[in-house]
Amino acid sequence: MQIKTMAEYFANGETPEVLFWVGCAGSFDQRAQKITRAFAEILDKTGIRFAILGKEEACTGDPARRAGNEFLFQMMAYNNIQVLNNYGVKKIVTACPHCFNTIRNEYPELGGQYEVIHHTTFLQQLIDEGRIKIKEGGSFKGKKITYHDSCYLGRANNIYEAPRAVLETLDADLVEMKRCKSNGLCCGAGGAQMFKEEEKGTTRVNFERGREAVATGASVIAANCPFCMTMLTDGVKEAGKEEEVKVLDIAEIIAADMQ
Repeated sequence: MQIKTMAEYFANGETPEVLFWVGCAGSFDQRAQKITRAFAEILDKTGIRFAILGKEEACTGDPARRAGNEFLFQMMAYNNIQVLNNYGVKKIVTACPHCFNTIRNEYPELGGQYEVIHHTTFLQQLIDEGRIKIKEGGSFKGKKITYHDSCYLGRANNIYEAPRAVLETLDADLVEMKRCKSNGLCCGAGGAQMFKEEEKGTTRVNFERGREAVATGASVIAANCPFCMTMLTDGVKEAGKEEEVKVLDIAEIIAADMQ
């Protein structure tokens, strides 16, 4: 599958329907690269004309701002905004809630005004429009799936129903964790915690969340964030359940059962 860059579209005088913002994890983390591929395959199959920035995409600056380096954040943000505005980008979709939150809520005050959509909301729209059809009796038929609300999609942006609506199209049993939606528990990686050791405590946050997910009896934990993916995978390993319980992004789940 060949994915065109914004530069290639621009050189031909064309405009894609949407820019896919891949993000740092989706570009460089081996596990998150699978999510990127799965989502790109869905876009390709549904005939969406999409582009990526490729080497012109830089980190949104989210970890820098969360860690308190405002100068670095603004420098990175201004650079990205300049690139996006030069191409006349209007609509952005991303599989990372951190990128989503930053570009949607923090770039406007610096001159970056875009329609920003998280990939779970985009998938729901494609399902509602009939552009994505799910196989009957697919690989998740009869399986128990529990969904983890990431902080930057849930509490920060109040998006709870779109990911669940996507999962409900599967012939599976959706079970909730005790702490879910606005009461959901963080995976432990938000606020730049992904890049530092945690403070002293009785347990790691992701171990606690992993145990909660395993306790539902689900064989699949559905995630919507590459950071959550890493933390929950480690949490499931700590619970000794890595053989029985798989952590998958919603895009991977849909790509596997798409007609």
